[in-house]
Amino acid sequence: MPAKWFRAFPGLAEQVTHARHFVATLVTGRGPVDDAVLIVSELAANAVRHTLSGSAGGRFFVIVGFDDDHVRIEVVDQGGKRVPELRDATDQEEEGGRGLLLIASCAKRWGVRDWADGRSVWADLALGDA
Repeated sequence: MPAKWFRAFPGLAEQVTHARHFVATLVTGRGPVDDAVLIVSELAANAVRHTLSGSAGGRFFVIVGFDDDHVRIEVVDQGGKRVPELRDATDQEEEGGRGLLLIASCAKRWGVRDWADGRSVWADLALGDA
């Protein structure tokens, strides 16, 4: 039976740590904790750094959903001008922008969904990888 939890976080950089703990607590004993924590860390940091969620009074949401064979980690932000996209890992001049590459390498699938007042970025991890 599918199960889902969500939590809202203020759009502050220090809240990324709280998002990691939230996900780790839910995934421990059920799935790949390290990969789940990596994913939420990258997505929450991107939400705070690159979207309106990081503005004064902003917030982001973390959703953790379990299905029969996977766990979905999803971060919903308040939107921004930049669209999440994979960057060229060989570009040595770019200091950042490789977080989605990390996510793509450990997730069985991931994606971006636009909403009227924001967007969500999600990644699925196979439960058999625990």
